[in-house]
Amino acid sequence: MNITILADKRKNESRVAVTPDIIKKLTMLKPGAILVESGLGKTLFTDSNFEKAGAKISDRETCLKQANLVLTVHPLNSDDLSNLAPNTITLSYMDPFMNKETVKAYAKANVTSLCIELVPRTTLAQKMDALSSQASLAGYVAVLMAANESSSILPMMMTPSGTIRPSKVFIIGAGVAGLQAIATAKRLGARVEAFDTRPVVEEQVHSLGAKFVKVDLGDTGQTKDGYAKTLTDDQLTKQKDVMAKHCAKADIVITTAQLFGRKAPIIVTKEMVQSMKPGSVIVDLAIETGGNVEGAELGKTVLVNGVSIIGTGNFPGQVSKNASEMYASNLYYFIEHFWNKDLNTFTLDKNDAILKGALLTENGQIVNEQVKG
Repeated sequence: MNITILADKRKNESRVAVTPDIIKKLTMLKPGAILVESGLGKTLFTDSNFEKAGAKISDRETCLKQANLVLTVHPLNSDDLSNLAPNTITLSYMDPFMNKETVKAYAKANVTSLCIELVPRTTLAQKMDALSSQASLAGYVAVLMAANESSSILPMMMTPSGTIRPSKVFIIGAGVAGLQAIATAKRLGARVEAFDTRPVVEEQVHSLGAKFVKVDLGDTGQTKDGYAKTLTDDQLTKQKDVMAKHCAKADIVITTAQLFGRKAPIIVTKEMVQSMKPGSVIVDLAIETGGNVEGAELGKTVLVNGVSIIGTGNFPGQVSKNASEMYASNLYYFIEHFWNKDLNTFTLDKNDAILKGALLTENGQIVNEQVKG
């Protein structure tokens, strides 16, 4: 079985699906060949880096035509799919709920696609959890981008001219990204407050030195995968009232609220933005799934009444070296888990809950129940 790794054709995407260190690990599995597209990760690694690790360098079309298992960051386009042999296996992000036409194209091309986002959040699959690994980096990057854009420094500073107060950072959502944002902002000396609809995360927020903002929303909780449940209209109204007060006092607001498989909820309204001080900054980490902030624009930083709203997108890509290392490790552990060492091949074990969750298309059909529904 040949393993192929391709460069990503999306603009502003500098992450790659494999690193030279992971190539070395893949060679230990004894595949037929490891084919790497020439120029993969050119801002991070050279072709010779991959060759020394054990890969063969070739052009994109050759890599596709000789592939049995394809690793990428984002989905392939229609031209790429047409160059794959039937039943070729792919492993990547798919964003299947927002990119339904792409999923249909994979099925039509008779490609067996595995969606890394759909890997179950279980203890066994923790090493394969690309969503968490990338979200952690996004939380870190969000704080640095906000600090760079802000008109104020984050830490308290004693100077001959007087004392500069620390910035107030308000983080909405205490999942993986939110917790890393809390930790980063605290390390930089800011005063940090955080809110989440799940009371269970209060202890984690306190453990990082931040204040947990409590709102009596009644029955909330989280899903089996650890995501916040959708709120009722009354709960959303109560939440927004409290959010407005804390946003108005904050120098930096970071929103991280996303609903798995659905458009991100609007949390920071135009009125809330208008209530914030000029020079304040908002970072919308959910911008790629619709955004949490009214007025935010994907790929841009916009200025509204003196408030900067950062909607850059692909926040992990801002630290592409580490993001690639983490993502490549996630893919490697997925492959290793299903690698048959006697036959030196990747196996589709339909009895395994991890594969059952990640399998998206097979034999010309969309087979994932979540996506079909």
